[in-house]
Amino acid sequence: MNFQRGRMRDEPEINLIPLIDVLLVILIFLMITTTYSKFSGLEINLPTAEAPPNQEQPNEVNVAVTAAGEVLVNRSPVGGRDVDSIALALRKAAGDSKEPIVVINADAKATHQSVIDVMQGAQRAGLAHISFATQAPQK
Repeated sequence: MNFQRGRMRDEPEINLIPLIDVLLVILIFLMITTTYSKFSGLEINLPTAEAPPNQEQPNEVNVAVTAAGEVLVNRSPVGGRDVDSIALALRKAAGDSKEPIVVINADAKATHQSVIDVMQGAQRAGLAHISFATQAPQK
C-alpha cells in the first residue's frame, strides 16, 4: 500500500541566507581588527655647503673617577671626596671659560655615589653641560 501517491517528493536545497549572514559577520570582524598602515614620506634633497672645520675647541673639564672613588679634575687629584671640594676644583678648572663641558670618565667599577657626587659638584659650580665618556669593548 502506497499512502503517498499524490505527494511529490521534496528536493533538498541549500539555504543561502545563513551563509550570507556568516560571511558578513566574518567580513565585519576582519574590517574591525585589521590595522591599516599608511606610509607617506617626503623626498627631500637638502642643500650642500662646504665650511672649514671649526678651529675653536670646546672648553672641556675632564673629571676621572677611579675604582677606589678618587676624583681627578684635569689629571690633578681633588683634596677630598665630598661634593664641596669637587665643586671648588671644578670652578678652578673652568676658570673664565664660557659654558665649559664637564666630561666624566668613570671607571667601570666606580661606585654610583662617586659619580653622583661629581654631578652634584658640577651643579654647585654652575656647570650645566655634563657628558660621560665611554670606550668601545676590545675585540
